[in-house]
Amino acid sequence: MEEVRVFPLTCAVQNYAWGKVGLDSEVARLVVGGDPLAVIEDGKPYAELWMGAHPKGDAQIKDNRIAQTTLGQWIAHFPGCLGSKVKDTFQGQLPFLFKVLSVNTALSIQAHPNRELAARLHAQFPEHYPDNNHKPEMAIALTRFQGLCGFRPVEEILGFLKSVPEFRALVGNEAAEELRCSVGDAVRTSQALKKCFTRMMNCEKKVFVDQLNMLVKRVTEEAAAGKDTSSSNGDLLLRLHSQYPGDIGCFSIYFLNHMVLEPGQAMFLGASEPHAYLCGDCIECMACSDNTVRAGLTPKYIDVNTLCEMLSYSPAPAGSKIFPSVQDASDPCVSLYDPPVPDFTVMRIQVPPSVKQYTVAPVDCAGILLVIEGDAAATSAAALSDITLRRGTVLFVSANESVSLHITSQSGMTMFRACCLL
Repeated sequence: MEEVRVFPLTCAVQNYAWGKVGLDSEVARLVVGGDPLAVIEDGKPYAELWMGAHPKGDAQIKDNRIAQTTLGQWIAHFPGCLGSKVKDTFQGQLPFLFKVLSVNTALSIQAHPNRELAARLHAQFPEHYPDNNHKPEMAIALTRFQGLCGFRPVEEILGFLKSVPEFRALVGNEAAEELRCSVGDAVRTSQALKKCFTRMMNCEKKVFVDQLNMLVKRVTEEAAAGKDTSSSNGDLLLRLHSQYPGDIGCFSIYFLNHMVLEPGQAMFLGASEPHAYLCGDCIECMACSDNTVRAGLTPKYIDVNTLCEMLSYSPAPAGSKIFPSVQDASDPCVSLYDPPVPDFTVMRIQVPPSVKQYTVAPVDCAGILLVIEGDAAATSAAALSDITLRRGTVLFVSANESVSLHITSQSGMTMFRACCLL
């Protein structure tokens, strides 16, 4: 039934411990929206919704009239649905994984390898790096979303080295002085920053745990006395320490930019960009890979040496890490988040309340459409029948197919669409 090229999906939920619990989770709320019969357990974390054909969470095809039961099986059987360019470029595979994340507690100081490093890590340590692909990714805030991303401007790091003696004790006076003397010379700054970060990350555990306990005790006492703890980044420090006591990653806040994204704002995480997610709900899109190099704020495998060697030591202000969307020239309802990688593009589609008929335009690649808000009846010549769209509905749309919406909600619609615009 290759003529059926548009159909709804039931997507995998990942219950990682760092996720928001029960209906506090946007993931859980979307699941219930898409399937009112879904059972949400009160004490259970609902961390990620996976929309794609990844083997660890291949989406189920909802329509039992279609012989293939998963999206991965469908694409393998009808690779032409991807579009000829995507099919040829990515060897018949859907090149991206589309997600919703609901983050309650911090999720790992990490970075992702480029293709060359990914291939090497996979060959050497396949148990930790399960494929040879790179993993650029983008996070788009659905609610106020906090994370860490990229190295702070050197002046900010030097400020913390001066005001947080426990931090300076881990970096060491020699490395700290090298960083101070490097200001104004980008090459020397990168080298000195790498030395400082590597020194800290490789401290003996007893040393950094003792310094962390001293720092937490000092900041706690200062806060209790009503003092301003911002020079020690006190609020964030205490929050991370409560989640990961004794973890070296708590000190990363003095190196990395603290990002606060408002709904609709995004950050792009290219190869070797250090980052962590702290809290909030977001749309995420990434190349279809599992390769993550971690070094803190996680119970998972930690590979400090690889992380320290691979990182991009390019200090820049937090504002420069916000990735801008661009208005689609052909559709005023569409904002494009188009990163500098071929694997994926994300569209935010916001249909105003005054518009009751809207067409999801065809593009020359397959895409996945997620409804965040609104209700509509969807029709397509490539669907078996009309499809009811509501909050949480996920739709697979093959290349070169359009979907016509008759919008029934009074407040318009908000949708996100992941695709691969080569």
